[in-house]
Amino acid sequence: MADQAEMPIAITMGDPAGVGAEVIVKAAAELPAAERAGLLVVGSAETLERAIAATGVDLRLVTGVVEDDRALRLDAVEVPGTPLPFGKLDPVGGEASYRFIARAVELAQSGRAAGIVTAPINKEALNLAGHHFDGHTGMLAHLTGSRSSFMLLASERLKVIHVSTHVSLRDAIGRATPERILETIRTGHAHLVRTGYSKPRIAVAGINPHCGENGLFGREDDLQVAPAVEMARQEGIDVVGPISADTLYYRAYSGAFDLVVAQYHDQGHIPIKLVAFDTAVNVSLGLPIDRTSVDHGTAFDLAGTGKAKHVNMLAAIAYARKLADNKDQAK
Repeated sequence: MADQAEMPIAITMGDPAGVGAEVIVKAAAELPAAERAGLLVVGSAETLERAIAATGVDLRLVTGVVEDDRALRLDAVEVPGTPLPFGKLDPVGGEASYRFIARAVELAQSGRAAGIVTAPINKEALNLAGHHFDGHTGMLAHLTGSRSSFMLLASERLKVIHVSTHVSLRDAIGRATPERILETIRTGHAHLVRTGYSKPRIAVAGINPHCGENGLFGREDDLQVAPAVEMARQEGIDVVGPISADTLYYRAYSGAFDLVVAQYHDQGHIPIKLVAFDTAVNVSLGLPIDRTSVDHGTAFDLAGTGKAKHVNMLAAIAYARKLADNKDQAK
């Protein structure tokens, strides 16, 4: 417990108008005191106090050493214009979201946090505040000076890593170059090895229906996907593909593969949200720090009601702690 307290998981509060504060305090209240001592929330004290009141949990925010079993540590980052009314789209919420994340990245890169867990942000509010990113993944790559990053959605029976995420379908096809697909395969393989898979079985989804039917529906699978798979196999990675996406996810969910490489956002998100909507964890790979996240949005319609589910936050915290405990296995 002492080690966790000294090297905590930093949890960013997300948009102050959303459900982030509520799912954080509900999750923290459910954890044993020893595990709660290993958390550090980065956010607004007043918003978190409102969330505690809205949810009715028994917690006390502290900014120093944890002194009792109901304490939750806070690194307060107050932003002019907050607190916001729950459920209100506002540039102030985007600015606050950015500052919380920037602070957590600073903590992780300086060795004062073992990794970060992010509560949901609103992309429109973020951009209205002048921070022009497609979401957490692009922002984290920028803040850490990373060339690129990858989104992994992880659940117990299905794990999916994406070649691209928040771009148009037209742009996604262009981004699915052999080099990018190969790097996605490598990154997913390394992550699974780190988390306990001795020889991960990876399958790569095709781009076109039925992988193009030998050119009848397009040549992208032959010219972009197949070469990447072959290069990865030559590196000793157990990977097959392209495989038609309409059957691949069923096979993976049934246990045939440990990881699916999806070519674009919806190809990966739809199946995993169907089978693990409340439990899938969003993991950013390819960064110098570990980051997990809930896999849901700000839910402005629920904000302030205390009704938002916190199961996903508990899963994100558990995954972040697992990564922290396996840092020595990181490539």
